[in-house]
Amino acid sequence: MTPEIRISGRKIGTAHSPYIICELSGNHNGSLERALALVDAAADTGCDAIKLQTYTADTITLKSDRPEFQLKGGLWDGYSLYDLYEEAHTPWDWHPALFERAAKRGVTMFSSPFDDTAVDFLNDLGAPAFKIASFELIDLPLVAYAASKGKPLIMSTGMANLSEIEAAVATARQYGTGEIVLLHCVSEYPADIRDANVRVVPDLGAKFGCPSGLSDHTFGTAASVAAIAVGGCVIEKHFTLARADGGPDSGFSLEPAEFTALVKDCKDAWAALGHIHYDTLGSERGSKTFRRSLYVVEDVKAGDIFTKASVRSVRPGLGLPPARLWDVLGKKAIRDIARGEPLSDDMVG
Repeated sequence: MTPEIRISGRKIGTAHSPYIICELSGNHNGSLERALALVDAAADTGCDAIKLQTYTADTITLKSDRPEFQLKGGLWDGYSLYDLYEEAHTPWDWHPALFERAAKRGVTMFSSPFDDTAVDFLNDLGAPAFKIASFELIDLPLVAYAASKGKPLIMSTGMANLSEIEAAVATARQYGTGEIVLLHCVSEYPADIRDANVRVVPDLGAKFGCPSGLSDHTFGTAASVAAIAVGGCVIEKHFTLARADGGPDSGFSLEPAEFTALVKDCKDAWAALGHIHYDTLGSERGSKTFRRSLYVVEDVKAGDIFTKASVRSVRPGLGLPPARLWDVLGKKAIRDIARGEPLSDDMVG
């Protein structure tokens, strides 16, 4: 069992129900009213936390016409990095209202900072944790600064090799409290389910001695449920009010009914794991009556020899265990026995 951490008092670890993070990203489509509606809809799904992304186009990239700043193919074909982030960012002056709405709905809110100014801003807002995005995992100065605020870090590992993950973890532990969660991630949008490789999830937890989970960019919920089934503690999934409304991440985001099902299925999958034992459950005891046992299947007179024609293993389970058939065959009946009576030791000579 891996160590556990706490975010806003909620324990996160393999011994606890999975922690489900609803990622709003840029699916507010530039509307504060829609962003607030997203918070309300997310809270209704039963998620444990709602996550924002805190950056501006200028804090995450440069405005440039150089070819390396232009996107080709995929959901964001034709955008420059600057224009994409300008469209997708969540204005910082919205954050207080969003944090307040989440608090009112009883749901934890935190965010991904993309530079030191965002870390300071979120820290002043009282964010209880920071999420380090996959693309920022190699920015060790950012990891160190976020960790220095003394709050848990959730770090996505998309694109990172093992040595890069090791460096990020070492940095987080050197500069912070050591409370970290690692999320396996495929940094493709959307990600192919065949690339999900959720067996990495428990391996991350075992290698680094921390809770682990999945930041899931696949369609649907199967990868997330599978991650919980193999030992994940945390799921992060993008959320939208309706994919048909568009938005930077809408194509691989879940709608409210789908996210509600994700929360239920992940928590049910964890509950189904239970623990290893081979004892009869209390809920099974009533069913034991209907297991097989030995019954007399034709009238038998005292002194008759029991044969396969007169004794059989049938349901229910009120007679001798079926394994006793070998002991009974060839023995004499002590008394008259009517067809349909369960066989007991006091009937066998």
